[in-house]
Amino acid sequence: MRAWAEPVRTALLIAAMTAAGFALTLYVFYPGITTFDALYIYKDIRSGFFGDWQSPVLIVLWSLVDPIAPGTGSLLILTVALYWSAFAVIALKIAQRSFWLAVLVPVLALSPQLFILVGIIWRDILFGVLWLLTAGLVYIVADCRRHVRIPVQLFAFALLAVGVLLRPNALAAAPLLAAYVLWPARFAWRRAALLYVPAALGLFGLVQVVYYDVLGATRQHPLHSIMVFDLGGISHFSKQNVFPGAWTADESRLITDGCYKPLAWDIYWTQQPCLFVMEHLEKRDKIFASPALTAAWQHAIAGHPLAYLMHRADFMWTFLFGGENMTMWTRDLDDASMIIFADKPRLMALKTLHDALKPTPLLRPGTWLIIDAAVCLFAWRRRNTPLGAFALGTCGSAILYMLTFFLVGVATDYRYAYWAVLAGLTGTVALAAARPTAP
Repeated sequence: MRAWAEPVRTALLIAAMTAAGFALTLYVFYPGITTFDALYIYKDIRSGFFGDWQSPVLIVLWSLVDPIAPGTGSLLILTVALYWSAFAVIALKIAQRSFWLAVLVPVLALSPQLFILVGIIWRDILFGVLWLLTAGLVYIVADCRRHVRIPVQLFAFALLAVGVLLRPNALAAAPLLAAYVLWPARFAWRRAALLYVPAALGLFGLVQVVYYDVLGATRQHPLHSIMVFDLGGISHFSKQNVFPGAWTADESRLITDGCYKPLAWDIYWTQQPCLFVMEHLEKRDKIFASPALTAAWQHAIAGHPLAYLMHRADFMWTFLFGGENMTMWTRDLDDASMIIFADKPRLMALKTLHDALKPTPLLRPGTWLIIDAAVCLFAWRRRNTPLGAFALGTCGSAILYMLTFFLVGVATDYRYAYWAVLAGLTGTVALAAARPTAP
């Protein structure tokens, strides 16, 4: 009875901690911090429009849960419930090895590098939480019999696929996580390598079918934002205006010397003095969303490969280690000079903590890329155990996900590293729990 009671008490403690964490998160954030992305998506829900600039699958998910608490509150409740569920299942599994490490897991869910973003309505947060729950569910059944493990693995595959549908640039990272879902008891790199291309192609096909055949999403050409950013970067580093169309001498001078910043592509779309770039491409020359822009992009890369690499390296360094990255969203949607939650003391207290930590490595994506790489390095020799496989599956996929931004990144927000932060923290605890226990 004593041997049975101890794990029950541990499970009840973990359940109590996660329930308290869930309540605290809603207390601090409810009904969620609204961003421009959330505003546009909710307008699409109201109008019944499906576009592919923001994931149409997020529109479906939000529509399904919206009756719970119409507006941002419904998506906040979903995200927070998944978030604490993921930490709970991981803690329950780690409890089999260490009581104290298991108790640490829900404490980590309150760590500022995670907590400051969990209540902000961004698909990147929901994506990271879904993938953490994917890994956690498979982790907890890794040693179970097939009749228990297989249904959980199937559900985990569904969560993984939804994550890709929310964030299609996760295609490069998904096959590694899929290999972990298939073989959670041990990580075999040969099997993962063989699975990689078929899994990536299958998930790419899934995105096409769900977006355009099932949901009938309108093609808004989000990839062209990458091309505009690259053309701007190539123009800056080559000192030649490579944008297609006719430009005045003053416009070309701004494009090559005044506009480019490695922080974000929308300097050409929403910020002065460079609004004229997208105005030309969209309205005057009608090149945006046309094959002409793709052709100009390809020609610019072929003609100036060094400038392209310098631009991409500049962006990636800024993303990983720059100090100007946007972290916690605070801007009022109607007045950018105001703080959106200035009348909410709980969020203002959180902002004070955020402001103190923002200059530190804790809120740098590069820090978490390094931590994920270190976890993979030390977990490699334990790859034949469920703990080692979990660490490699989560942190390995997080590394691949982060590296995709070298090619497709158009902004340097800290939120894009959220999956890497989740993986790095839980992978570190799993690695600590993987140490041999005393006989």
